[in-house]
Amino acid sequence: MEGTTISWIGAIVGLAIAIILIFKKLNPVYSLFLGAIIGALIGGANLPGVVSMITSGTQSIMGTVIRVIAAGLLAGVMMESGAAESIAKTIVNKMGESQAILALALATMIITAVGVFIPVAVLIVAPIALSVGDKIGISKTALLLALSGGGKAGNVISPNPNTIAAAKGFGLELSDLMIADFIPAVVGLIVTVIIANVIRNKGDKIAKEDIDDVNEIDTKEYPRFGRAIVGPLVAVILLLINPIGSILNIDALKAFNVDAMFILPLAAIVGTIAMGKTKHLLHYANTGLKKMTDTVLILIGAGAIAGLISSSDLSVQVVKVIETMGISGTLLAPISGILMGAATGSTSTAVIVATESFGQAILDMGVTPTAAAAMVHTGATVLDQVPQGNYFHVTASGMKMTIKQRLKVLPYEALVGGSMALTATILYGFIF
Repeated sequence: MEGTTISWIGAIVGLAIAIILIFKKLNPVYSLFLGAIIGALIGGANLPGVVSMITSGTQSIMGTVIRVIAAGLLAGVMMESGAAESIAKTIVNKMGESQAILALALATMIITAVGVFIPVAVLIVAPIALSVGDKIGISKTALLLALSGGGKAGNVISPNPNTIAAAKGFGLELSDLMIADFIPAVVGLIVTVIIANVIRNKGDKIAKEDIDDVNEIDTKEYPRFGRAIVGPLVAVILLLINPIGSILNIDALKAFNVDAMFILPLAAIVGTIAMGKTKHLLHYANTGLKKMTDTVLILIGAGAIAGLISSSDLSVQVVKVIETMGISGTLLAPISGILMGAATGSTSTAVIVATESFGQAILDMGVTPTAAAAMVHTGATVLDQVPQGNYFHVTASGMKMTIKQRLKVLPYEALVGGSMALTATILYGFIF
């Protein structure tokens, strides 16, 4: 199979089969593997070729997998210690009810930005949102948009699997992409707050049964904000040392070239010590790793489907269509992220498939690695909330919404993701 290109039809069919199987509730990992195998056979590969293709695809994402596992310790510390909840509650309390939507969006953004998975971040802030929304009459639609939009903004500047995958997919340092995505993230936050305020009275109101268990949450064990923020701050500071050195041309800072694989666990340990919870570190580590297991497995499945698409001539065909339509080749980056996000319902999976399948074609059009990563990454946030993904259902459950109620939020979330993708495309595709 080495050097052999399979038909783009096989790639499309394989991806479609994977999506259908996910809709049918088959485990996403098996869905992705079966889609890759069937698609490769339809595309013209023999059995040894299928094995080679899947092996190559999964091997290509191992660097991402290792860093995701390393990030698990920080995620475990933030979630299990109560640090994330403490940060969220402090932000909402300080900003008050008059700025409730901004406070909720900002809280979710910050929690996601410091390494908590976006669905988990939404679940953490959801009880606070329901309580605040009930007091001042904000609809569930507006509340979930505030949480989801803030989470999306934080997700593109976080040391989460999707950012790690986008950075490594284009050979960048994690911190380089986090900096590049900062302005799009701010735009996403602003758009979230504006739209959520516009629709604050649109949709279903919070019912009494939605908040029956909210006031039962015990917060006395949460660490104080000053201690809770130490771990994330250490991570951010260490990650930014090298990029700041490059920007300011300071050799001493540029020499600090430490990978996120080391920085994130170190920040987790420092944060645990600062909170006085050192005796719980092993528990946090075990919990963090368990929470990463599903993500790692899905990333491996994504590697298999990425191997299928990258072994096909699909990217060549897409480039031809773009050229025929007279569309700028630069747009291949955000378009690939958007399409893969819609197909997989997962930011991380979308980024891996897009970078593996279209990465070289994007770079061949003269797009720089940083620009390509930023546009693919933000593009993947536009439609990653579709129903075939876990995020849709987890957030519906957290906000006590029916499927019908949850579907109403999708267009608004797409506007938030679209604003970030558009900002990244204008900035890095046409200005810089």
